[in-house]
Amino acid sequence: MLNNFPLWPEQASTTAPHVDALYIFLLIVTGMMTLLIFICLLYFAARFRYRPGVRAEQIEGSTPLEITWSTIPFVVFMVIFAWGAVVYFKERTPPDDSTEVYVVAKQWMWKLEHAEGQREINELHVPVGRDVKLIMTSQDVIHSFYIPAFRIKQDVLPGRYTVEWFRATKPGTYHLFCAEYCGTQHSGMVGDIVVMEPAQYEAWMNGGSTGPLSATGEKIFAELGCSTCHRTDTQGRGPNLQGVFGKPVQLEDGRTVTADENYVRECILDPGAKRVKGFQPIMPTFQGLVSEEQVNALVAYIKSISAAKPGDAAKTSASAAPSGIQKNAEPNGSQVQ
Repeated sequence: MLNNFPLWPEQASTTAPHVDALYIFLLIVTGMMTLLIFICLLYFAARFRYRPGVRAEQIEGSTPLEITWSTIPFVVFMVIFAWGAVVYFKERTPPDDSTEVYVVAKQWMWKLEHAEGQREINELHVPVGRDVKLIMTSQDVIHSFYIPAFRIKQDVLPGRYTVEWFRATKPGTYHLFCAEYCGTQHSGMVGDIVVMEPAQYEAWMNGGSTGPLSATGEKIFAELGCSTCHRTDTQGRGPNLQGVFGKPVQLEDGRTVTADENYVRECILDPGAKRVKGFQPIMPTFQGLVSEEQVNALVAYIKSISAAKPGDAAKTSASAAPSGIQKNAEPNGSQVQ
């Protein structure tokens, strides 16, 4: 009977045991404090009850008692803080070699695309024992990507990326929920996380991919005319994007920022927000001209040429001749887009 009513979901990720251990510790501490308070209440109610003819006496404070009941809770709270901080920062710091999946939330579905090109809706296939990094944004309102069995939950916001990661430890199918009220059909915004053995996952991955997401981004990059300014073989009217991702970028206003996913995204949709030093603000915005999926592809492409060798990048630049809308084919400079 008890097996049908578990106290919490199955542990199916490396994060789950750490979250559960902290939660159990909090339950034990709060339970003990609640019990101690009730015992004290009952004792004092009996010990100092009203008795006819007995006058109340003033009780002076006790310095050792004051120090004790201030120090012990402080130590307990610091243990909770330190433990929670360790769990939090580990949960929010994806390993560098994580497999990347781009997630776009919209009312009322989850659209997911693997770096290898596989696309899914309301379902995510992942291999057991491999780190998976989710790069997420919303197409409309705030959503929240929640997998109870993995003990992870992250708000998904419009206009920016948020990130979470996990490593599944057990093959199986696990529930995916939206944990943020997002409209009338919020309760139907659900899905499945399918954890597979590595061999099964590779077979599934090879069963219908349309090509890497970065290749799609390269095509969009050429169609939009980005390669006319952002060249990798010579200095163009915009900065060379080769090797820029993950590195510090100096801006015209004197600030230095890291070229992460959110920076690249912002430069595509709002070019004037963070202009690179030494380049003119001539790049037009692509807000409303590219979809969230296309922005993801462009980000993936820029990441791929940052990881590529200089020689490979030069070949890519030569082959990526513009064949579509040349929005930024204007004189002078631009910024990292």
